[in-house]
Amino acid sequence: MQVDALVKAYRGRTVVDGASWSAQLGQVTAVLGPNGAGKTTTIECCEGLRRPDAGRVRVLGLDPVADAPRLRSRVGVMLQDGGLPTGARAGEVLRLVAALHRQPVPPPELLAELGLTDHVRTTVRRLSGGQKQRLALAVAVVGRPTVAFLDEPTAGLDPQARLVVWDLVRRLRDDGAAVVLSTHLLDEAERLADRVVVMDRGQVVADGAPSELAGGAGWLQFEARPGLDLSGLALVLTAGTCATEPSPGSYRVDPAEGTELGPDALAAVTAWCAEQRVMPERLALRRPSLEAVFLELTGREVR
Repeated sequence: MQVDALVKAYRGRTVVDGASWSAQLGQVTAVLGPNGAGKTTTIECCEGLRRPDAGRVRVLGLDPVADAPRLRSRVGVMLQDGGLPTGARAGEVLRLVAALHRQPVPPPELLAELGLTDHVRTTVRRLSGGQKQRLALAVAVVGRPTVAFLDEPTAGLDPQARLVVWDLVRRLRDDGAAVVLSTHLLDEAERLADRVVVMDRGQVVADGAPSELAGGAGWLQFEARPGLDLSGLALVLTAGTCATEPSPGSYRVDPAEGTELGPDALAAVTAWCAEQRVMPERLALRRPSLEAVFLELTGREVR
């Protein structure tokens, strides 16, 4: 899927301003951004729900508006509001959608996986918010889509259901689908996404793997008894490397500016701890989280 220089405006206000990005088969692409960033409008153009004012969108090489009939059986769409008929029973809805596809996932199998077996005869309006969310996801993936657009798939779900949805998303990816995931849950994007696109004010401000976006030098972090004398540790570390105790019992080793910590730093820290007769706990190499990167790119202002 390819988005090139996409522009979309409403009543003279540009909400997508030259956005360009792509989503590959066999990958999960997370589209992130604060409210009003233009991500929902961009995805709606990809789904064929809106026509771009300028630029070009192609899904599986086709125009999602002009070629909608050819794409319908190959694309799965999960809308944020579900878009489900409220008077129909849950099982009927899924069986109807499954019947439109040549090789659907068997509805009973999908209902069982998503914990909806006991609700097949329940009307959509009587389902809980989380149950409606899971049914909307089932409708989006029952046809084994080649491209799946999932808008906030775990919003309002409990931890158990969230894990089930994550497993389903990973399976879609492993089966070769291109999964385009829109979410405000940055830990979800960090766990699931092979690629992250960050939008702000209608433009793409970052695009890459979560680890690439985090970038920057990592730091070593460990816990031990409070108040260790770090002067000896500084002597065995590379010049410019800094060892501190930001809070009692929590220690951090930062590399010299413009450098990365290597195996020698890890060896020096563990050898020094052995000399001090302390066992370093939760010793790990840390990097900036996706949330930290997101806030740096888009700011902390509530919109």
